[in-house]
Amino acid sequence: MKRIFKIQHIMLFFLGLIIFSACNKDDYYEDGGLAQAKYDGSILQYLETNPVMFDSVVQVIKLAGLEETFQNEEFTFFAPSDRNIRTLITNRLNPTLFADGLDTIKTLDEIEPSIWRKHLLKYMFKGKNLLQDYPQIDFNLKGTYPGQNYISYSGYVSNIGVVFNDVIQTDDAGNEISRLKYRGYRQIWLSYIHDYTEPDVYISCPISTSDIQPNNGVIHVINYTKSWFGLTPNSDDFVEDVKQSQR
Repeated sequence: MKRIFKIQHIMLFFLGLIIFSACNKDDYYEDGGLAQAKYDGSILQYLETNPVMFDSVVQVIKLAGLEETFQNEEFTFFAPSDRNIRTLITNRLNPTLFADGLDTIKTLDEIEPSIWRKHLLKYMFKGKNLLQDYPQIDFNLKGTYPGQNYISYSGYVSNIGVVFNDVIQTDDAGNEISRLKYRGYRQIWLSYIHDYTEPDVYISCPISTSDIQPNNGVIHVINYTKSWFGLTPNSDDFVEDVKQSQR
């Protein structure tokens, strides 16, 4: 009798876990990250505790003279990753410098601090803004859902908005059966306006993880596979700045 009683309690325990897990699915967004990720420390400290993703980013912050800002000031940071920086230097910057007969870059401190600062400031925005604080954007219906323009610390303008994805049901062959408009997962997009004469032409990149909340701000991590450091195609502005510094 006691054994049956114990088995029943074990079954109830696992049933409770299943129900608890189901109830918490809404706390997550596919590709949008964990919705309420609190961190007891500064933005800089959070980045330092994740060296696989942000070791080079932390070095750039310190080279740019922004360590105190990341430690104390309140702002929202759209964080590039180390992969963005490595790809920039290896695949874009050094081949261009070599082709032009200029010195290639072996360490991050070989690039002038003012250049790192200029381009890092594009990712920083005053105040704390979570996913829920940004308006909806639909890149196919920007007249109706335009997102909103924000001025970064650099003085450059970016459009930031949340894409409300559709829920699509398909059959076994992959054919669409039904679609629920704007009822799917939500994802922030950062769109850098490179040319003010064409404000509707964006350099857009999606956010892979959103709403990380250190004590002094918010971090949204950019999808490194779909962005360039510096937020221009092939990091053209960054590459040109480095070239000019060597001439």
